Amino acid sequence: MKLLLIRHGESEANFANYWTGWLDVNLTNKGTQQAREAGIRIKKAGVSIDVAFESVLKRSIKTAQLVLEEADASFVPEIKTWRLNERHYGALVGRNKTKMTQQFGEEQVKKWRRGFNEVPPLVKINQFDRRYDSLDSRLIPKGESLNMTSRRVMILWQDQIVPFLKEGKTVLVCGHGNSLRALIQYLEAVPEEQVDRIKVPNATPILYCFGSDFTIKSKTEL
Repeated sequence: MKLLLIRHGESEANFANYWTGWLDVNLTNKGTQQAREAGIRIKKAGVSIDVAFESVLKRSIKTAQLVLEEADASFVPEIKTWRLNERHYGALVGRNKTKMTQQFGEEQVKKWRRGFNEVPPLVKINQFDRRYDSLDSRLIPKGESLNMTSRRVMILWQDQIVPFLKEGKTVLVCGHGNSLRALIQYLEAVPEEQVDRIKVPNATPILYCFGSDFTIKSKTEL
């Protein structure tokens, strides 16, 4: 069983250094190129993708589609789900990280960014478009800790990703820094206090090979 994890390519928010969360920003030219190069590396490694999971944010969607194109897998099913969205950073969304560090201090900003149970200041009202209209409003947060993000990602893992893996499908999951960090923590049984050490660089494919009991047989950065 093979699982490919990849964080989206560099986004406009990554470049400008502000919290993005569920804000729908585009890839930079660099991010687009990173995604293409990731697909080329996957193809060179001889990995054949059977199905792709993406968030409903265009930086994830575009990255996945570029990866699939370069990996000769544009024809495979693509499943878009809000459960793979980046962590919702609440009232921090759109705020520059450097300026917030100056205002609130490095320690507090580090907690907001990497603390497992640290909830950011909540936004009063979400300003979202119709992509979330079909969701029960109780599912849509006004801000999340990494722990809260992990819980929604785990539902996706158990209900949708695992069945494909059990069928012998090679699954691509194109997510975001924190949604993938949550999944990696689960797969590798990383303690809560060490989650901040999990690094998920942009557009770097991570290939997991599992045994029949989902023990990790190998992990490779392509």
